[in-house]
Amino acid sequence: MAKAEVIPQLMAVFQEYGYEGASITRFSEATGLKRASLYHYFPNGKEEMADAVLDYVTQALKENLLAPLRSNRPPGDRIQAMNQNVDAFYQQGQQDCLLALLSVGEAHELFQERVQRALNLWIDSVAAVLVDAGITPITARQRAEEAIALIQGALVLTRGLNNTAIFERILQQMPESLLRPE
Repeated sequence: MAKAEVIPQLMAVFQEYGYEGASITRFSEATGLKRASLYHYFPNGKEEMADAVLDYVTQALKENLLAPLRSNRPPGDRIQAMNQNVDAFYQQGQQDCLLALLSVGEAHELFQERVQRALNLWIDSVAAVLVDAGITPITARQRAEEAIALIQGALVLTRGLNNTAIFERILQQMPESLLRPE
C-alpha cells in the first residue's frame, strides 16, 4: 500500500478518536499495516501522521470546498456549489471536522497555526464571494466567519443528536443568509 493510500484511513482514525485517542494500534488496525510499516512511512509517529492528514485535508479544502468559490458563476451559485461539496465531504454531517479535532488538547499546540491558516483560507474565500455580491468587506468577513461557525456547530449537533437534518438545514439556508442585503 502506498503512503498516499494510507492517509484517508489515518484521517478516519483521527476523526473517530481525536488526536489523543489515536494510537499506533488503531492506525495499524485501520490500515492493515504493521507498526514497522507505519513508522517506515511516518518515522516521527502520530504527529507526522496528523501532519500528513492535515496536508490532505487542506488540499481537499482547496480543491473541493473552495474551488467553486473561485468560479465565474453568480455568487449564490458559488455558495450553493461549496455547500454541496461541504455536504459530501462531511458525509451529510456525519464526519467530524479534522480542523476542529486538531484545535483542542495536545494537538492545539502542535497544529494551531496550520489549522488557523486553513480556517482563514475558507473564511477569506467565502468573504470574497460576498464582496463580489456587493457586500462590504467587513460585513462579508463577519458573515463568512458566522457561516463557518454554523457549519462547525451543525457538525457537532448532527453527531451529538444523531440527526443529519440539522446539518442539511444549515447548508440549505446558508446562501440566502450570506447574501441578504445589508
